[in-house]
Amino acid sequence: MREILHIQGGQCGNQIGAKFWEVVCDEHGIDPTGRYNGNSNMQLECVNVYYNEASCGRFVPRAVLMDLEPSTMDSARTGPYGQIFRPDNFVFGQSGAGNNWAKGHYTEGAELIDVVLDIVRKEAENCDLSQALVLGSFEPTDVLMESGIELPDDLLDAIVDKTFADADADGDRRINKEEWKAFVVRNPSLLKNMTLPCLM
Repeated sequence: MREILHIQGGQCGNQIGAKFWEVVCDEHGIDPTGRYNGNSNMQLECVNVYYNEASCGRFVPRAVLMDLEPSTMDSARTGPYGQIFRPDNFVFGQSGAGNNWAKGHYTEGAELIDVVLDIVRKEAENCDLSQALVLGSFEPTDVLMESGIELPDDLLDAIVDKTFADADADGDRRINKEEWKAFVVRNPSLLKNMTLPCLM
């Protein structure tokens, strides 16, 4: 079964992520304690796409939740499905960025990125056949491209296709797609202001 790793960050990403997990749990027949209460064999066949099965029969989302402010993580933990997440996969700072992008990127955020990347690597390495990373509401290219995770060819090709169109917006074709792909892999930070594709 192909597996998906969900990474959500920031206040918006975690609020959207909380609703996302409510919907995914409902679709897969998982209750707020992580137990299967569904009524379909198909639910059980597909549950490993988003969940790891714990030894006690509970299903734990394959997710990393992060923010620079602890109150967002407290809200996620105390929400209706907050108890199903692995406690180690909550990563948060103490002060927040206060809507200051530079503070979030260069100081507080920079202090947390190694912890986040370690958790992302650990979750990815525990997958038998990773299909995708779902990224929610933060600078996803920092985590995605700097993680050291080998991206599936279809994901990397989709990123290259989308960003190549942006990079060659004037259509003069002074750069070809293979040169662009090599440049993207070497310099992931240039993608920060580009819209990444959604693979379905």
